[in-house]
Amino acid sequence: MFDPKTKVLVVDDMLTMRKIVTKILKELGFSDIHEAQDGQEAWDKCQTGGFGLIISDWNMPNCTGLEFLRRIRADQKLAKTPFLLVTAEAEQSQVAEAIKCGVDQYVVKPFSKDALKVKLESTYKKVSVRLAA
Repeated sequence: MFDPKTKVLVVDDMLTMRKIVTKILKELGFSDIHEAQDGQEAWDKCQTGGFGLIISDWNMPNCTGLEFLRRIRADQKLAKTPFLLVTAEAEQSQVAEAIKCGVDQYVVKPFSKDALKVKLESTYKKVSVRLAA
């Protein structure tokens, strides 16, 4: 699992959803949690950030989670950042598009604390190899 001191960025245009994810992360032991209300604000924060994990909603104004993911993966400094996409969409074509863009894991809303924990553990296992490279 990720180190509890990992700097996490939670991105969602809905304040309530950001608070839910932040609360779960705190319950899981994370303490360095930052928020952004859309992909553009998140991108700006990543320019100075040093985030070790990004959890982003898919559907947002200004810059969607998928557009934000594409920017992260295209940036040499940020490309290896673990990225978990939160979506209300479970449609196979959308999941395939996210995978093609380089998402590490995704979780479908609504989700429980345990479901998010499983996705975080899966993300960590997947990216630990990439981060070591």
